[in-house]
Amino acid sequence: MSESTNQYLTFTLGDEVFALDIASVREVLEYTTITKVPRTPEAIRGVINLRGRAVPVVDVRLKFGMPETQRTVNTCIIIVEVSLGGEETVLGALADSVKEVMDIEPKDIEPAPRMGTSIRADFIQGIGKHGDDFIILLDIDKVFTEDELSVAEAVAEDSQGAA
Repeated sequence: MSESTNQYLTFTLGDEVFALDIASVREVLEYTTITKVPRTPEAIRGVINLRGRAVPVVDVRLKFGMPETQRTVNTCIIIVEVSLGGEETVLGALADSVKEVMDIEPKDIEPAPRMGTSIRADFIQGIGKHGDDFIILLDIDKVFTEDELSVAEAVAEDSQGAA
């Protein structure tokens, strides 16, 4: 990962606001048709066709033990680049809505709390303060397990011919 830019893309899952380092975000897409792929983990909703390339889409709400994402007018897919064993993998992350890109200075970031959140602490890079709000900064490389990423890779490769 490149040097932290202090810029984060904020998005919502339910009532909570999360953020990803902008360096890991490629683009944000409107919700599009997701093709279900058999025998994949529940959190992997399927693949989308991104300019002729099959990109696996993960329902981040399911990863965090929340109810499955319900499609609304604001539902979107954040295309992220994740590092897996030194290789870059492109994934889509389903979000309820994308808010904005904001600067969060390192001095405004606290370590992840050990309790009080349903999300595994290793998923969290820190808690950013923005005004009176707290924003959970995710470590995108830790959110997805190697199993999911290798399934995602296999899914993408299998559907290369089909897409």
